[in-house]
Amino acid sequence: MALEDEIRRIVESCGLQLYDIETVSERGKRIYRVTIKSEDGVDLDQCAQISNLISPLLDVDPPISGEYNLEVSSPGVERKLKKPSHFQKSVGEKVRVTKVGGEVVAGELKGADGSGILITDRDGGEERIAYDEIQSARTYFEW
Repeated sequence: MALEDEIRRIVESCGLQLYDIETVSERGKRIYRVTIKSEDGVDLDQCAQISNLISPLLDVDPPISGEYNLEVSSPGVERKLKKPSHFQKSVGEKVRVTKVGGEVVAGELKGADGSGILITDRDGGEERIAYDEIQSARTYFEW
């Protein structure tokens, strides 16, 4: 079984969902970031529990070579959307999408399927955007 599948199994056994796994470098340190979510939100105790459960797995099957830090966290209210599943789970939320070429589209995410997304802007206009046209995307919250 692949490492991501093992991590997903552990996360789901705790009643949570695996949102994303990524390796990033911040301030000269490599971080193996596991992002979890729940419909009821994620608290610090749940993050610590998942970290404690997957740490032994990563000791046996390191995700990357060399030193790294494991970070388990929630994606938060304003979060990156990278995978079709991220968009599908964010339908009904406000999103800001930067298209390839730099154009920015913001509005409510009305739909997401296997090929792209549908956004409604403040004026009620709709725009369909294919996943391959998206440079970056994230949810946002208006305070």
